[in-house]
Amino acid sequence: MAEPDQSTSTASSSSAIHREFSSNAASSSSTSQVREEEDHRDRDQLQNRFPHPELEHQQFGIPYQGNPNLSAFDDASVIRDDTWSCVIVLLTFWFFVSMTLILGVYGSVNLRLGPNCSLLLQPSPFFVQYMKVEELNGSGPGPVLYGFSKTPPVDNVTTWSETRNVSVQTDSHQAWIYVLNKGSQINISYSVNSTNYSIFLIIAEGSDGLDQWLEEPTYPNTTLSWNLIHGSGMITQDISRSSTYYVAVGNLNTEEVEVQLNLELKAYTHNTTEAYYKCTFPDGLCSLSILFPNGNVAVLTSPSTEQGKNSDEWYLKLSYGPRWATYIVGIGGMTLLMLLAFNFLNKFQCNREDGRDIQFGEMGSARVALLPHKDDDLSSWGSSYDSVSDEDGVEDLLALGSLEGVSLGDGESSNNTRRLCAICFDAPRDCFFLPCGHCVACFECGTRIVEAAGTCPVCRRNMKKVRKIFTV
Repeated sequence: MAEPDQSTSTASSSSAIHREFSSNAASSSSTSQVREEEDHRDRDQLQNRFPHPELEHQQFGIPYQGNPNLSAFDDASVIRDDTWSCVIVLLTFWFFVSMTLILGVYGSVNLRLGPNCSLLLQPSPFFVQYMKVEELNGSGPGPVLYGFSKTPPVDNVTTWSETRNVSVQTDSHQAWIYVLNKGSQINISYSVNSTNYSIFLIIAEGSDGLDQWLEEPTYPNTTLSWNLIHGSGMITQDISRSSTYYVAVGNLNTEEVEVQLNLELKAYTHNTTEAYYKCTFPDGLCSLSILFPNGNVAVLTSPSTEQGKNSDEWYLKLSYGPRWATYIVGIGGMTLLMLLAFNFLNKFQCNREDGRDIQFGEMGSARVALLPHKDDDLSSWGSSYDSVSDEDGVEDLLALGSLEGVSLGDGESSNNTRRLCAICFDAPRDCFFLPCGHCVACFECGTRIVEAAGTCPVCRRNMKKVRKIFTV
């Protein structure tokens, strides 16, 4: 009779164990569902914090490599934009250079010539196609335009004298212009009729020198020769550079002053015997073509004082015709060179970036740890037992099932040490860690670990939260 009782008790024990395991499994399943829902909420919050994958990977230290085709397309677009920007800047720069040459350096200019002038004109054959000289005043003997294939020698010596009796008004001046080449000389004998007053007698180089003297008449360093004269005397000035020179007198006195000037000039002029072109302004206009690419020169001369009928000064207008082919070819050539240089620099920069990427890739691969940092491993989020072995997982599942299936009252203990906290071995395991999901400690010990920014004792992942397990 004892054996049936024993079998019956054994069967009832088996049924109890089966029901207990079934209830534990059900509780474990419900707990897993709750944990999965919480993990899904955590992932949603993380995605809301990092809506772009680039930012998310940068936040967790994982390099984002994106779509290489899209990156190449963006690089090509940037290169095209930069290229067109450089082309536009280059065209603008060349436009201003062309306008400076056409309107400034080789623009129209008014000339004022004195007697026995010999002015050399030598424009660039690359930018000038022809030159045109127009006479603006008078008729009769006037200037002559000569053309030469090369620069003529300056070996003709011309000497002449002039006498000028002038009356200089108060706070005014009078000036005479002479175009002289290197080696010429000016001799001036003066006689001031009023012995009580002194006047200024200067020799200035170019119109700029004359303007500076007019701004500061009493300052002597603005002119080639500055003299304060009274009575009689003589001034001699040697010419060391071919240019335009002015002889002027100025009166700063309160009364009009009369002065007599006797000028003796020795001028070196160009030899015009080998000229292949000569124009005497029959219709008031002369034109000379500029040969390309060697070029040619022109010499503009004026008659002496005795030959002029009405005046010893002549006014002319000099203008140049641009060689448009040079500007067009220049624009195309500079644009092509800029594009080639820009493409070369882009290739060089790309090669340097590729080399830098390869170098950084080697360094990165050499520094990669054998096991990735747990906090960066997003793929392991989810199950509480993905990062442990099968044996430990089964044992933890059983322990968790026992813990959840049997309500442990106050003061109740168990001989199974796996149900106790792995840290204090005093309280039951009634919490689990996020994001790993391991359950190895009590809620108090888990809270202390989280507050101390510690790691999970099982997988060494950084702990973010601790959740308490409530049993029913």
